[in-house]
Amino acid sequence: MIAPSILSADFARLADELAAVPTSDWIHVDVMDNHFVPNLTLGLPVVKSLLKVTDIPIDCHLMIDDPDRWAIGYAEAGAYNVTVHAEAANDPVKLAKDLKAAGSKAGLSIKPGTPLEPYVEVLKHYDTLLVMSVEPGFGGQKFMVDVLEKVRQVRHLVDTGHLKLLVEIDGGINADTIEQAAQAGVDCFVAGSAVYDAADPGKAVEALRAQAARAQAAGTT
Repeated sequence: MIAPSILSADFARLADELAAVPTSDWIHVDVMDNHFVPNLTLGLPVVKSLLKVTDIPIDCHLMIDDPDRWAIGYAEAGAYNVTVHAEAANDPVKLAKDLKAAGSKAGLSIKPGTPLEPYVEVLKHYDTLLVMSVEPGFGGQKFMVDVLEKVRQVRHLVDTGHLKLLVEIDGGINADTIEQAAQAGVDCFVAGSAVYDAADPGKAVEALRAQAARAQAAGTT
């Protein structure tokens, strides 16, 4: 699965930028509040507008304080998947249940320096684990290969039946890094500049998907 990140898109042409990637599996929307991360992007009103102009499922990544209070609004608006940060959620188990009750899938994200182990039991209530492969807050950062060990850990837990969720990765994903991530066990790849800096964003999505599929196939033979 490929989820283009509109953080790298032209904010003045968001409807057109979504239309430029018609075969995307998800559209990844980074919501930043200038508190949890040192950057400010967009919020619920923009997400509601995006939902009106695309049929591609919207994947909201909330890099915000107090997601227990704010996340439900994105689910109620119609976002397909709403991801909150483990480091910010006060009651992540209740929040997962509330997100699902409001109509979305529930995702939990962990920063590069956050270990997986304390959240294994919590993740039994979630549909998605988003592993950050850069420090959250800004696009265009260099991929942190060390986080792939966490991907391998959670892939093993999924494959052995201990968890049932989709493994997503966000940060520095491009033609040079997607194969490593695919071989480690990622299901969904968030790609920003690798898609929207390309001459043809739609073709970039197809190329990244094909590259990931080849890497995964090679890893199972």
